[in-house]
Amino acid sequence: MAEKLRVGILGATGMVGQRFVSLLADHPWYEITVLAASGRSAGKTYEEALGGRWSIETPVPEKVKGMVVQNVDEVDDICSKVDFVFSAVNMPKEEIRAMEDNYAKHERPVVSNNSAHRWTPDVPMILPEINPQHMEVIEAQKKRLGTKRGFIAVKPNCSIQSYAPVLSAWKEFEPYEVVVTTYQAISGAGKNFDSWPEMVGNVIPYIGGEEEKSEREPLRIWGSVENGEIVPAKTPVITSQCIRVPVLYGHTAAVFVKFRKPATKEQLIRKMVEFKGLPQELDLPSAPKQFIQYLEEENRPQVTLDVNYERGMGVSVGRLREDSVYDWKFVGLSHNTLRGAAGGAVLCAELLTAKGLITKV
Repeated sequence: MAEKLRVGILGATGMVGQRFVSLLADHPWYEITVLAASGRSAGKTYEEALGGRWSIETPVPEKVKGMVVQNVDEVDDICSKVDFVFSAVNMPKEEIRAMEDNYAKHERPVVSNNSAHRWTPDVPMILPEINPQHMEVIEAQKKRLGTKRGFIAVKPNCSIQSYAPVLSAWKEFEPYEVVVTTYQAISGAGKNFDSWPEMVGNVIPYIGGEEEKSEREPLRIWGSVENGEIVPAKTPVITSQCIRVPVLYGHTAAVFVKFRKPATKEQLIRKMVEFKGLPQELDLPSAPKQFIQYLEEENRPQVTLDVNYERGMGVSVGRLREDSVYDWKFVGLSHNTLRGAAGGAVLCAELLTAKGLITKV
C-alpha cells in the first residue's frame, strides 16, 4: 500500500484497546493517528492515561506513549484525523450503538469489537475466512444511514472462535447438533490476575451473556444475505455452557457433534488442516498461513504450548475421536484477545480494505 490509512482506536486504554495499539503500532497498511477513551483519560498522554495498567506482554510502543488521548465524544475532530476507526469502548450497549452510528454517519467506517451491533440486520458480523460474502449488506446499511463511505462492521464473540471455524470446515458433512463447553480466560473479561485475584485457583461456572452468544452467533455467521439483511442459519442446533477458568489468555472448547453424513477421522482432519478462506488467498498481513492445525498428541492443545499458534491468529484442535452418544468430539483452542478480539477485527479491516470498502478520505 503506497500510503498508510489513518486509524483511530476508540477505547484505547482498555485491554482490547491496548491489544489494538500493539498490533497497529507497526502495521504495514495502517497508522495510528488518534487514541480516544473516556473523559477520565482525555487530555492525558497515552502513557499517563494507562496509569501503569498496560497488560500486554510486549512494552507500550514508544511512538504512542506521548500521544494525547482524546474524548471519544469529540467525533468531529477525531473524524478529521482518521480514515476509519476501531471500536473497543466499555460503555452500555445503547451508548455504544449510538456512538458507532455517529462515527459512521460522519463518513468513517467503524470496525467494532463490541457486541452492540452484532444483531443489527444490515451490519455484517465477519469471521473473515468464513463469511466474507456478508460484506454485501454494507450497501444496504449505507442507504439506511444515508452515507457514502461510512458503515459499521463487527467481529463475532471470542467464545466461538475455537469451534465455529472447525464446524465450518466440516460443512459438507452437515453437522446438525452440537454441544459445546467453553473454558474461558480471564482476559475475556478485561481482567488479569492483579485486577481479579479471586480467580487465582478458582473456576466460575457462569459468564453473563456468553452462552447465548456461543449458541446464536455461529448461526448468524453461517446465515445468508437476503434483501439487504443477514438471515441466520437454522442449523446446527447448538447448546453451550461457558465457564471462567484461571488462565490469562486462551479460550478452550470441548465439543460434541452429530452429522447427517458419515465422515472418517482422516476426512475430518484433512478438511480442518486444508481449510482456508479469502484472507489466505489475498495474503492479508494478519492472516494465519494455516488457519487450523491438528495436534496428534493426546494432551494437546494446551494453552501454554499452543495459544500463540500463528501469532495467536490460528485455531488449534486435538483429541478428535468417535463418541458413544454423538458422532465425534474434539477440543479446540484459540487466543481470545488476538483471533478472538483485536486481531480478528484488524483482519476484518484488512479484508474490507482489500475489497475497497475502507479507503483514504
